[in-house]
Amino acid sequence: MTSPSEVRRRLAADRAETLDRLSGLERERAGIVAAAESANSDDEHDPEGATIAFEREHTAALLDRARQHLSEIDAAQRRLDDGSYETCAACGGPIAPDRLAARPTATTCIRCAARPTPNVR
Repeated sequence: MTSPSEVRRRLAADRAETLDRLSGLERERAGIVAAAESANSDDEHDPEGATIAFEREHTAALLDRARQHLSEIDAAQRRLDDGSYETCAACGGPIAPDRLAARPTATTCIRCAARPTPNVR
């Protein structure tokens, strides 16, 4: 089992890396927006406009994912603080140390993670 201090160190390093990635993606998005403004192109009819639109949407998706990961890191740190870090949020059982070593932000045990999610209507 990994010590809580080692988990905290890994989460802090992951958080710093994610913040760096967010910063880089924000700069990239700003560059894409600036390029779109200076290109004066029509996203729908101009091939260059379609490329810029794709890049803008792709960067937006990467930003969303990085923000989500940052939120998962912060939640894992809160679970460490309140003592629920190694407890499955779905079944209440333990989360295997190997799973947490591979994915420190995991909230469920491997058995619960493998369950199909029910269709929500």
